Amino acid sequence: MAGQVGWLRRWLLPWALALGALLNAAYPMYRHYDFSHSLDTRSYLRLASGRFDSVSVTRRYRLLVPLAAGALARPLAKLGDPAGAVRPPGEWPARLAFYLINCLVLSAAGALFYQAARLAGAGEGAAGIALLAVLSSRWAGYAAGLPLTDSLYLLVFGLGYYAVRRSQAGGGPGAGWALAAALLLGPLAKESFVFLLPWLLWFGRRALSWRGQAVALVVGVAALVAVHAWVDKAAGAPASASVHNALAHVENITYSLRRGFSLKGAAELFSVFGLFWLPVLVAGARPAGRRALTPVLGWPEAGLLAVVAVHQLLSGDLGRMGYLLAPAFTTALALSLGWLGRLLPATDTSRVR
Repeated sequence: MAGQVGWLRRWLLPWALALGALLNAAYPMYRHYDFSHSLDTRSYLRLASGRFDSVSVTRRYRLLVPLAAGALARPLAKLGDPAGAVRPPGEWPARLAFYLINCLVLSAAGALFYQAARLAGAGEGAAGIALLAVLSSRWAGYAAGLPLTDSLYLLVFGLGYYAVRRSQAGGGPGAGWALAAALLLGPLAKESFVFLLPWLLWFGRRALSWRGQAVALVVGVAALVAVHAWVDKAAGAPASASVHNALAHVENITYSLRRGFSLKGAAELFSVFGLFWLPVLVAGARPAGRRALTPVLGWPEAGLLAVVAVHQLLSGDLGRMGYLLAPAFTTALALSLGWLGRLLPATDTSRVR
């Protein structure tokens, strides 16, 4: 019984906290977002309906979230479109299904962010506040409220970072399972997982043996190959199309560099976490604060930052890809808040009447 209560406190409570925050924050995005100019969202809605031939090769193989949304949309469709719906007829079930599934998946990622912060030494309160702060980002609302697959990729990053943190804190079966799940889901979540893979394999070697890593990765890649074959056959597309599409992303590097070094690009990067950068910057500017941040000033975080930078360069979407740093930033923010909290004068409750 005590073990069950401990598990509920460690996992269910932060997950419920994240889910409640996301359902509220992402609802306006789900309810009012204009899909007419968003190729991504229209593509994933088509995937959810089982249509592959009219979807860009960039998004055609990211099936897990769209297929889950399509399955959930079918029973939701029996409820009928709500009165006063502003969406095209018949789209409401699929959009609602994406909203619900993305909130559930991203809240699971949030629970991993919280646990990673706790493993780094952050207190429960500081970790909870940091989690809510990170989930208040516009990119969390974007990922949870729209027909997208970003939530699953963030879950993969959360699993990987939690596994590394858990292994550094002494290991345990949770670290191995988390890394194995990341290696299984990663290939199906996004093609750019190939850039996260070396980070997972190297820094996760204490969480899961090389043999265990190989088995999990082989299963994940085999699933990806099967998905490619199935989708290519259904869409009538040549298998080489995905290779040409991947190489085409290299052209985004020059654009991303120009944008990143512009005033607008700098503002976009700052806006990923907004004013919540400030506690981290304040802590980093003080010797005592840097000592508090020691757990996130190591090679795993430097490597993860480099992985995120590669994603930004190849995608051209600096803010959206910058949010992939959320697992490490949650830990950094929680440690910063804990350090700042210790600087505040203690309240003498004996004087309170």
